[in-house]
Amino acid sequence: MDIKTSRWEIRKRLVHLVIGLLSFPGLAWFNRLQIRGMEHLSKLPSQRVLFVSNHQTYFSEVITFLHIFSAAKWGHKKRLWLPFYLLAPFLRVNYVAAGETMRKNFLSRLFLLAGGITVKRAWRAEGAEKIHGLDTSDSRKIHRALEKNWIINFPQGTTAPFAPGRKGTARIMKQMQPIVIPVVIEGFSRAFNKTGLKMKRWGTRLSVTFREPLVYDPEASQDDLLQLVMDAIEQSTPFYPRP
Repeated sequence: MDIKTSRWEIRKRLVHLVIGLLSFPGLAWFNRLQIRGMEHLSKLPSQRVLFVSNHQTYFSEVITFLHIFSAAKWGHKKRLWLPFYLLAPFLRVNYVAAGETMRKNFLSRLFLLAGGITVKRAWRAEGAEKIHGLDTSDSRKIHRALEKNWIINFPQGTTAPFAPGRKGTARIMKQMQPIVIPVVIEGFSRAFNKTGLKMKRWGTRLSVTFREPLVYDPEASQDDLLQLVMDAIEQSTPFYPRP
């Protein structure tokens, strides 16, 4: 390990420790975090794993995933227990986030050090996707990270429920053919504000469900792959709430 890598690891460990200690009470004490499928994480390789999830706040889901991954590294199967795992957290994980979101304030910039990969939004404000999709440099950043680590990605790119998915996720699946783990989260928008950094309700059940690896054909069309992902994270038409 060279000096540069050592400094990076020390810095990342400190960020995980600080963010973890600040966020743990809101997840495990003031609210009720329920985790399903956690026992399967230990069977995954340490690279080329893509987690795809629905999205309710800017930061609380990613923070929760970091807690869960570190707890799983320590052999926990169904819950976090006490956060001793923050002393040796799981560091081989990155998450994809919009650059403008991560530049908003000091806390978001700090959180970026926990493994953020910033990308430019590939769609206009009204939701129409641009033809070129992800910027080429953004794609390269994601591909390089995926070669070595796990990556957390939110296909919808927004916290609005049942928003359409973006094709960037399907492109990653076609080009990199990673193991894809769908994740379904519930309760975070009720417990936290939009940023996910401030609680607005105590005693909320927070649910994180890790599903079995997605079976997919990388030769399928981007539309078909995206539909498969949206079904798996329960954000497609059949899951719309009934009036």
